[in-house]
Amino acid sequence: MDTIVPEALLRRLDVPGPRYTSYPTADRFGDAFGPAEYRQALRQRAEGSTVGGTPPLSLYIHIPFCESVCYYCACNKIITKHHERSAEYLDALEAEIALHVAELGKGQSVSQLHFGGGSPTFLTDEEIGRLMARLRDSFKIVAGAEISIEVDPRTATPERLQSLAGMGFNRISFGIQDFDADVQVAVHRVQSFESVRDLVVAARANGFESINADLIYGLPKQTPESFTRTIQQIAELRPDRIALYAYAHLPDRFKPQRRILAEELPKGESRIKMLGGAIAGFIAAGYTYIGMDHFALPGDALSAARRQGRLHRNFQGYSTQPDCDLIALGVSSIGRMGATYSQNAKTLPEYYESIGKGEFPIVRGLTLTRDDLLRRAVIMAIMCQGRVEYESIELAHLIKFPEYFAAEIEDLKPFADGGLLEINADSIQITALGWYYVRGVAAVFDKHLRASGNRERFSRII
Repeated sequence: MDTIVPEALLRRLDVPGPRYTSYPTADRFGDAFGPAEYRQALRQRAEGSTVGGTPPLSLYIHIPFCESVCYYCACNKIITKHHERSAEYLDALEAEIALHVAELGKGQSVSQLHFGGGSPTFLTDEEIGRLMARLRDSFKIVAGAEISIEVDPRTATPERLQSLAGMGFNRISFGIQDFDADVQVAVHRVQSFESVRDLVVAARANGFESINADLIYGLPKQTPESFTRTIQQIAELRPDRIALYAYAHLPDRFKPQRRILAEELPKGESRIKMLGGAIAGFIAAGYTYIGMDHFALPGDALSAARRQGRLHRNFQGYSTQPDCDLIALGVSSIGRMGATYSQNAKTLPEYYESIGKGEFPIVRGLTLTRDDLLRRAVIMAIMCQGRVEYESIELAHLIKFPEYFAAEIEDLKPFADGGLLEINADSIQITALGWYYVRGVAAVFDKHLRASGNRERFSRII
């Protein structure tokens, strides 16, 4: 059963920490990893395919363009109303796909495909169709694959959703953030409840298997009372999944946030009330708390994976897909191949220059050490299953868990005293209450964070 977390505890746990969509986290990537190292990782996968087969791939395609800026946004995006700019970008994406096919061979299986951004629906239906055709020609998208797309409700219509469904998309995510009119004006993202409701109805009518809604708390002019109304409206729409993010105000790093007035941001006490109210509201509406900032209806595949211990985590967040290699296409995209992580160039000129030379646009990355792989296994077990079995880690990595992680286990004792976890002779178990602080528990095993002690570059856990 889901637990309502006390506001006093939320207040105590409100510290910065990584989101652990990867370990090590992206701030550990370096420029010593480049195109040559990435090509080697691809070749190792290709060799594995010919020897004994490899699990299906996951694909991520980043579309950076948006017609207008949302002031809270921290994504890599390009604001433009010039839709003709997408033509050059599509050419580059197709060239990048061809580079991968040259190394991996044609027809690698794909079980997960996600279009993110930016606003993927900046592209026309014809352009999305062209890209999907190239992907299907280059890879083998297996039966039952999750094919998802992020949609800006302001630029979508029911007719567009019908077209997307016809191209094979079966999952859709709407960026809503908040329905309050004053908040929408303050963040420069105005969209009515009625327009979003019509899109949700259209998505269901067109057979989308899962509908996600993104929300943000801590935005300017939000109050606990106004956000409660948004929570009630979301419950009325009844999306299959909900992602509830905390706004991180970092105007020095993200230029659009400089248009947000700091004095209009809700204070810590109000943020805590918003989060506590949202958790209570979603649980009362029948949602299951998945972990961190995710909720899902009991019948959704994510809830089933949570119940059955099959939850996984990748750069898009929680997933039902098993741990697999991720090819990331497009400017700034982050991928994973074997025991490596890599990131593409963050600007279009750099990205186009590399593609024009027939080279992978990788500008930084990381080859994981034995210790990294061990700690990744522990952190992902905590983040996804809420439990670490010592024996499974010991057998896979040839260590004695209590000895290797003696300092970490000692540091976990205050969490155990607080009722967030149980330390047993053969395992560490997160409690129902501890799920709300799972990032903080996982961070104890982060060697790089332990060494630096610098958490301030990360978003707040609460």
